Parts: sequence; structure tokens; C-alpha cells
Amino acid sequence: MIKTYDSNEYDVIVVGAGHAGCEAALASAHMGQKTLLVTIGLDMVAFMPCNPSVGGPAKGTVVREIDALGGQMGKNIDATYIQMRMLNTGKGPAVRALRAQADKWQYHEHMKDTIENTPNLTLRQAIVDQLVVEDGVCKGVITNTGAKYHAKSVVLTTGTAARGKIIIGELTYSSGPNNTTPSIKLSENLEKLGFKLRRFKTGTPPRVNGNTIDYSKTEEEPGDKTPRHFSYESKDVDYLKNQISCWMTYTNNGTHEIIRENLNRAPMFSGIIKGVGPRYCPSIEDKVVRFADKDRHQIFLEPEGRTTKEVYVGDFSTSMPEEIQLKMVHSVAGLEHAEMMRPGYAIEYDVVEPWQLKHTLETKNIKHLFTAGQMNGTSGYEEAAGQGLIAGINAALSAQDKPGFTLGRNDAYIGVLIDDLVTKGTNEPYRLLTSRAEYRLILRHDNADLRLTEYGHELGLISDERYEKFEEKKQAIRDAKEKLHEITVHLSDDVQEFLKSIGQEPMKAGVKADVFLRRPNVKIADIERLTGEKIPGDRYVKEQVEIGIKYAGYIKKEETRIARLKRQEAKKIPADIDYEMIEGLATEARQKFEKIRPETLAQAERISGVNPADLAILSVYIQNGRYSKVKKYEAEDLKPFSYFAEKYGLEADAETGASQY
Repeated sequence: MIKTYDSNEYDVIVVGAGHAGCEAALASAHMGQKTLLVTIGLDMVAFMPCNPSVGGPAKGTVVREIDALGGQMGKNIDATYIQMRMLNTGKGPAVRALRAQADKWQYHEHMKDTIENTPNLTLRQAIVDQLVVEDGVCKGVITNTGAKYHAKSVVLTTGTAARGKIIIGELTYSSGPNNTTPSIKLSENLEKLGFKLRRFKTGTPPRVNGNTIDYSKTEEEPGDKTPRHFSYESKDVDYLKNQISCWMTYTNNGTHEIIRENLNRAPMFSGIIKGVGPRYCPSIEDKVVRFADKDRHQIFLEPEGRTTKEVYVGDFSTSMPEEIQLKMVHSVAGLEHAEMMRPGYAIEYDVVEPWQLKHTLETKNIKHLFTAGQMNGTSGYEEAAGQGLIAGINAALSAQDKPGFTLGRNDAYIGVLIDDLVTKGTNEPYRLLTSRAEYRLILRHDNADLRLTEYGHELGLISDERYEKFEEKKQAIRDAKEKLHEITVHLSDDVQEFLKSIGQEPMKAGVKADVFLRRPNVKIADIERLTGEKIPGDRYVKEQVEIGIKYAGYIKKEETRIARLKRQEAKKIPADIDYEMIEGLATEARQKFEKIRPETLAQAERISGVNPADLAILSVYIQNGRYSKVKKYEAEDLKPFSYFAEKYGLEADAETGASQY
């Protein structure tokens, strides 16, 4: 039995100071709650045990959303990056993504400094072994030293430390990431409390000494000269000019042959690794086996900071024995004489099955207990930070007995991420992709502030001063649109010559500037030059106006779909509903409904294995109370909506004709 002693009481306790824990603790503290942030090691605050970068497709948008809500990640990377690049610039705005190479040591130090100097927030080193749960309510934590801390809400963000096990070839040992102390007893405690856990696996590549790389055999990947930022508060004048380049090289047949000859010693093929690894970030040995037809794979050489020579060998994750790793590294162009400073490794860890969570990230079976980050089954710093922010906000609201805060799939990528987790669960480390979002033209990287700053201000995470600037930006966008509608682009030789230069048909008559802007490759700057008129607003305002006008038709279509989604989200399912009482539900649907306990018909519709017939029956049950009319029929007999409309008196949506169940 653990001997305990009383200590200070807190409003919110956050366990784990990775990217999720830092956002959770800062949000809680900024919302006025007395917050304790507990971490196994102070040197691991916001540490980057894998890729020293932030952002990328979908992930970069999440970071912007975190900033728009008042979180810290965007500010932190803007203060510590060594390179900044906009990806997918040749594609549409829905998939453009900002990515920054971080100085991993400065990133950690800057976040730790922020936490240490935030009012209402206490940072403490300790290992949490047990939760204090009374009558189904979490009321605190107990550490391995017997210290007992009380709180109104608790957030768990254990990352990959939960019963972590590092694997390098035949070598396995208990460890958290980067050879830190693992958390063992907390997982055991969660199982005793009835939580379903599973094992996932992730990995990291070797690090090599940059002084021993022959960069003449690699391709340079420099940063952007145009100022880029993750935080809306960062200024163009502060944009780094002396950025550090990354470099690209490739594996070859020699590399692949070394791997194939040693697959019997590869833990993921020999049976040593039991956990499920990430589909979208496979190890190099997995790629060689799965894509046997490929004669080479990209490798990115990414510096880990300004004051270290360590270089991250990106897309070369491996758990091969160390001597095999060295041979693999030396087979790559530019790395023939590279000194390996750290070997790659795989790490297995526990995750909480995320269908056990509400959209607030509060657990369903224990009140006032929240989980966030990789322990919910995700991969990536950005996904973790986004969850941490939402969990921290809701832990603070819960401590004040206030209603929870959620984001929908139409609000943010963070909303897509959380809904996917709690509605569908995940059988592998979840990675956020642009393809997972139905409304990605609205959930863009550039407009996160327009979508979310209002929420951040209402929650107390966005200052009045910042909110006033935000309101000024919105007004500037309106002014620019009005100006474009007022002025005319007249027929002239200059206009016709310009259109010819960009491959556009000549004009037959003058048009309003906003109509002229709809043409491909036309920019506001072109209109200003051709008309002599000045359009109000800075480059960020003009970017919003250009996208809004050029994609107006597509945006309107998404808004129509979102309107239907909102109507479905408004149809709540009673929390105490007994699905066994509903006749006619297919067995799979009944089991999925009982397991996930969807909160709305819209969420029920997104559950895999649920068909339209099940939704129609459920809708009749909860809306009309016409239970006697719901009869059993074969689950495979998928009736068209017209069948249920006639039988139960249901109506189709007046605008879209879609069924409303």
C-alpha cells in the first residue's frame, strides 16, 4: 500500500509535459485555474524525441488553429525555428502547409521558460503512479514518492512513456523516449479502473554528425525568403534571414540489399515487436519490403539545432541492430563516412482506446478525468498539442462546473481529429491528413484566425488587445472586397496584353475588379497595376480576399453541406438511451452504438458499420417516440430513404433533398 501525505490542492493537474501536457497546463492556467504540471523529467518539457520539426500537411493547419485559440505551439516554433517553408505552393489553398525545422533544444528551453513564468502554473518533477478516484470522479493523483495532490480535474498526457519499451535489434529494455524513465504503474492503475488499453509502436532514425556528411552528393532544401509564421502575432520584420538548409538524398539498391539480408534480425519481422506501428510513417525496412518495386526512397538530412552537429536522418526510421544500422547509413550517398551519434530505435507504449472518450476528451467512465496526446492513439507533436489544448480548456471549465467546449468537423482540423478518435477509434497510430477533412477548403491554413479567434477570446485565452487587431483585420477584408466591387477594369491594350501573358482569353468589355479577379493567375497586385487603384489591406488581408473570391462557388457548396451537418448535430441522442430496447437495429449497429455512445445523429452516421436503415430507426425512436412502428427486418436489407419516408412519415431536406432521418 502506498503511504501518502497531504499537499497543496489544485484546480487542475496535468500529468506529462510533452506537447499535449504543455498546451493543457498553459490553457488551464491562462483561464485562471491553479494548475500543477507534473513531468517525469524537467529536461523533457516539450522535448522532440523524434523529428525536430513542426507543421506539414494538415499538421501545420493544426498549429495555426492552436494559435488562433490562444495556445502556445505556434509562438514557440516562431521563436526557435532554423528554417521555415511553405509546402504545396503549386496546389490549391486547401492543401498548402507551413513547416518549420526547429532548434530542438531551444524549443524545449523556450517552452519551459514560458511555463515557469506563467501565473497560476506550477511545474514539478515526479512520477504519477495512481489516480485518486472516488465514486466515479477523479479527484487527484499519487506519485511514486507517496505525494498526494488533490484537484477538481486531471489531464493525463503520458505520451510514449506509458510502459515504454525501447527495441534495437535483439535488445529490448524498459524506457521512455530518448532513454528516459518510463511510467509503469499508472497504466496498471488505469486497467484496474476499467480502461481498455492497447500497445502501439513508433520509431526514430539514427542521428549522424553533420561534420562527416558529404553534402556535395545531396540536394539542398533551403528555407523560404518570403516571411512565414505560425503565430498570427509574429511580425514579418522578425523573420529569420540566416536560415539553415536541410538536404535530400536517397537510399539505393545497396541499402535495400543490406536490409533484405538482415530481415531475420529486424524486430518488426522477427516477432520481437508486438505493438502496431504507424501506417504513414513506416520504418525503412518496412518500406523496402512493402514497396519492393522501388529502387530508392527519399531521405532528408535535418539539422537538430544551431549549437549541435547532430543531424536527423529523416524517413530512415529503423529498429535494426546497431551494426546493421551503420552499414545502412554508409550505403547512402553523402553518408559514406558519416559518424552515427545515436542509433535509431523502436518504442512500444500503451494507449487508451479513444472511443472511451467524449468530444471534450473527458473519459466516459470517470468524471473530471481527461486524456490527450499520443496516449489517445495519435502520432505527431501537432496532433498531441491540439488535443492537449482542448483537454486543458475542458479541464478548466470542468473545475468551474461550466459546460464543455468542443470543435466540430466543420470548425477545425482539431475537430476532425478528435471526432475521428472518439467516433471511429483507431487500430494504429493516427495521423491527421488533409483527406480526412470533408471541408478542407474552409479549414485552410490561412484562415484559422477567422474561424477560431472568437472562441479563444470567449474562453479568455485571447487578450482584448489581440482581439481588437483581429476585428480590424476582418474590417479590412470587408473594405477590400467593397473596393474591388466598386472599381472597373476597363478594356485597354495593357489589360489585353496582360491576359495574353497569363494564357487567358481577351476581354470583350470592362468588368468589375472582383469579377476580373476570378480569372486564374490574376492577383490583386495585377488589378492595382492595371487600374491605378489601391486596394486596402496588407498581404494577409489580400490573400483572404483573393481566396474568398476565386473559390466562392466551391466554398458555398461546402457551406451548404455544413448547414446540413449542423442540423444533424442538433439532433441529440439521450445519454441514457438503451439500445437493446430499439427493435430493428442491425446487430453490428447496436453493438457500435452501445460501445461508442454517440451524442448526436450526425456522430452516429459517421460510425463505420452503421447503415442508413439503422439511422432511420434510431431517429424515429428518439424523435417521434413512435416505437411501435419500428419493426425488425433483415440487417442486410438496406431500404432506400423513400421506404422509411413513407413508412414513418419522415421528410427530406428542403434544400438538398438529403434524408434527415
